[in-house]
Amino acid sequence: MSTTARRPNQADIASRLGVSVSTVSRALANEDGISEVVRRDVQRMARSLGYRSKRMPGLRATDRRVVALVPFANATGGLSGFYVDILNAIRSEASVCGLDLDIRLISERKVTLELVARHVQAAGASAVLLAGIDASDELASWCRENEIHAVLVNGCDPLMRISSVAPSNFYGAYMATRHLLSAGHRKILHYTHGHRPTILERRRGFVTAMAEVTGEEAALVMSDDRKPMELLQDISEGKQDVTALFCWNDIAAVEIIEGIQGGVGQVARDFSIMGFDDLPLAAMTAPRLSTIHVDRDAIGRGAIRLLSDQIEGETAVRQLEIGVSLVPGGTVHARA
Repeated sequence: MSTTARRPNQADIASRLGVSVSTVSRALANEDGISEVVRRDVQRMARSLGYRSKRMPGLRATDRRVVALVPFANATGGLSGFYVDILNAIRSEASVCGLDLDIRLISERKVTLELVARHVQAAGASAVLLAGIDASDELASWCRENEIHAVLVNGCDPLMRISSVAPSNFYGAYMATRHLLSAGHRKILHYTHGHRPTILERRRGFVTAMAEVTGEEAALVMSDDRKPMELLQDISEGKQDVTALFCWNDIAAVEIIEGIQGGVGQVARDFSIMGFDDLPLAAMTAPRLSTIHVDRDAIGRGAIRLLSDQIEGETAVRQLEIGVSLVPGGTVHARA
């Protein structure tokens, strides 16, 4: 004999949350005297259990419409492998969460609030994922004033106005630097880029790791000041007295390795190089580039889950940090 599953009721919600049935009833009816936290938890649990009531505010179709904005250079340039993996995970997780996803490439060199607002409006979305795009004061205010749910993907907001998901940049850089230090290197140069909060975290991780050992000589060089081949020549000519190089990403590291192999500059046999991100090209060098692996699938899944929680009523700004791991490779050598 077949049976029909019992529809969830208010007692089920109350039992799950450890509150009274009357509290659930009042929260679903949006009555006064119920805290916003309890109201949000009750309504979220009701949706999770599939509870339906005329009194419970439901989500319109447009409330589940999400537009993901991806700068064209990120999707098609050297970082394409990084963002394509993230976007594939975003697409898959959005389907699981029942979100209507619209992915759009942004060709403009500068991402402005006007550009973001135009795409959100054109997509008819109430939520936006910003891939590799940082939060400006204007953007944060616009999202708040227009009740637009937003998540920074591979980014972070130091002022904690917009939720974000990113790899553990600080600890990843700390790990990379410790790997060089454990190989006996003390004169280490960190080749870094720009002033994105994520990249600044990598810089901070490098500085922290170097400060923990005696006899260290830490150097910082910005990519705006010296291009990869120029930096390699500086190292070759002794203008940078270092025995190891930690690059802010794999692309710069591989370019320098190719320069060494192409005879652009001479370095000692035990000269060591670390990258960051574990892009597909990191496995194409000979020997394989030593780097830090970033779980790009987890970033994509995390972004959708943060956004889905917002749509379901979560109001707290959250910064999700995805753990990283060391890929030893063959470009780090023990210091003689």
